[in-house]
Amino acid sequence: MKLFKKIGKALFGSSKPKKAVKSKGKASKKKTAKPAKKKAAKPSKKKISKKVSPKAKGKPAKKQARMVKVALAAMPTAEVTHYFPHVNAAVLKIKTGDIRVGDELLFKGHTTDFKQKVISMQIDHQPVLIARKGDDFGVEVKSRVRAGDLVFKK
Repeated sequence: MKLFKKIGKALFGSSKPKKAVKSKGKASKKKTAKPAKKKAAKPSKKKISKKVSPKAKGKPAKKQARMVKVALAAMPTAEVTHYFPHVNAAVLKIKTGDIRVGDELLFKGHTTDFKQKVISMQIDHQPVLIARKGDDFGVEVKSRVRAGDLVFKK
């Protein structure tokens, strides 16, 4: 609050209302406002902030690890770059992490929404077990996907 008062004072001058000046002449008799009673100043209590380690906050390490895992699950792992309808295969480009055979993937897009387990993957027509960040790989899908659909790892 003090900060706002200082800013207001710097921009607009004093924040207190000005007292009316008494004129000496008899012709104009203006009533002046009585000065407001001043309240007794209360001693201010300063709040002391301490930096507390994550363990001291009461959240165990396991709970924090679970929260991180949930947050990472909300991020897309890969993106569909191409779909081959005659063989029901999709080309995926991995953005984060890695994808292994046996992982369950969630395909999400404008008209796409299904889960599927990875049975086999190929990179340059060669079967692989793991695909890492930056790899383009092919995977057989059970339903049509479109370029731009996001893939989440479950």
